Amino acid sequence: MSTLTCFKSYDVRGRLGDELNEDICYGIGRGFARSIEPETVVIGYDIRPTSKALAGQLAEGLRDEGVDVIDIGLCGTEEVYFATSHYEAGGGLMVTASHNPIDYNGIKMVRTGSRPISSADGLGEIQALVEAGDFGPAKTRGSLVQRNPRDAYADRVVGFADVSTWRPMKVVVNAGNGVAGPAFDVIADKLGAPVDFVRQHLTPDSTFPNGIPNPLLEENRAQTAELVLAEGADLGVAWDGDFDRCFFFDETGAFIDGEYVVGLLAGAFLGKHAGAKIIHDPRVIWALLDLVEAGGGEAVVSQSGHSHIKAKMREVDAVYGGEMSAHHYFRDFMYCDSGMIPWILLIEHMSTSGKKLSELVADMQARFPSSGEINFKLADKQPAIDAFEATYLPDAKGVDRLDGLSLDYGEWRVNLRQSNTEALLRLNVETRGDRELLAAKVAEISKLITEA
Repeated sequence: MSTLTCFKSYDVRGRLGDELNEDICYGIGRGFARSIEPETVVIGYDIRPTSKALAGQLAEGLRDEGVDVIDIGLCGTEEVYFATSHYEAGGGLMVTASHNPIDYNGIKMVRTGSRPISSADGLGEIQALVEAGDFGPAKTRGSLVQRNPRDAYADRVVGFADVSTWRPMKVVVNAGNGVAGPAFDVIADKLGAPVDFVRQHLTPDSTFPNGIPNPLLEENRAQTAELVLAEGADLGVAWDGDFDRCFFFDETGAFIDGEYVVGLLAGAFLGKHAGAKIIHDPRVIWALLDLVEAGGGEAVVSQSGHSHIKAKMREVDAVYGGEMSAHHYFRDFMYCDSGMIPWILLIEHMSTSGKKLSELVADMQARFPSSGEINFKLADKQPAIDAFEATYLPDAKGVDRLDGLSLDYGEWRVNLRQSNTEALLRLNVETRGDRELLAAKVAEISKLITEA
């Protein structure tokens, strides 16, 4: 088999037909078995039309290598993470394209203990095995069983809540017709909280009649924001397709940027775990560093990307880790990311503080305004990177190359990095309370990048 372009840094992802198909998935099943050597593997899949069939071929490949398969059916990515540990399996495979276009699909992989698999520690070997295709005859077939871990999964998620502290409120929840709806309903029933949930697009639908669920795109936010306003809700929550990311809207319908959500969740954990370590990515940091210091915690920076964040959390025993991209990681959830735990913690934080969400983030937004992540799609990114370095590096007071290039000038700070998963150059700028300076620097750097 020729070189497979569907293998990325942290997962498998590609256009259906030429980049990813059932034959490739069968090979990945066999390659995963050879490389990871599990006795049992959990498999789940999202609502996309091809996901069940692709998952079936993964299972066939695994079984032909003698691996037993636990099929947990239609689910979210974090349910595969949970089930892998819950059933003490040697690995987990989730067939999902998350927020990618409709003609894409993919596979997220973990090994025993729900630990991530990346190109640096296993994914490259799996790719080489699939490309070689030298598997030989099938071994003694592994078994296939269907199980449903959702009740136990929901118990784990609900365990993060102290519902006795919750006050009555109205919350809009939008699953975008992805797979969040069924899991949310079980969690909400178990919570028994004094919250009126207004449900929007919770029924999984493979045609995505309301658009691909990706609230990170501005054009996808209006439906949630408008319902928050129409219902007079206190909070809006929206998920991506496989619900490993969640996004928040305040009572005015305003979208809350990810770095401020990380700050809120860090504060919530520090209120319960004095002196705890909090992991963050290096893109936008000042608001979080200020909050963690005030809360008596310890902020620890990590390279962006789930495998890096999870490894750093395990290394320093951090209670929580967050990325501005809306991935939130929890020590007591196998150090994995979850899109269900954050809204539970946020409702509790709003309840105990007695503040609206807009009030909780107002101070951070005023003291440390940021640009939000600005993406540039460039055929060749290197000229822009070179021009940026030549222009801004000489006068920087602080330089960090942990993830892309971060430059600190005292009153403003910038991070420019290449995406780990997409063909994009990503820009983030933050200042110390100066919105005019922020706008000026964003315009100045954007002009340089587009003209390089």
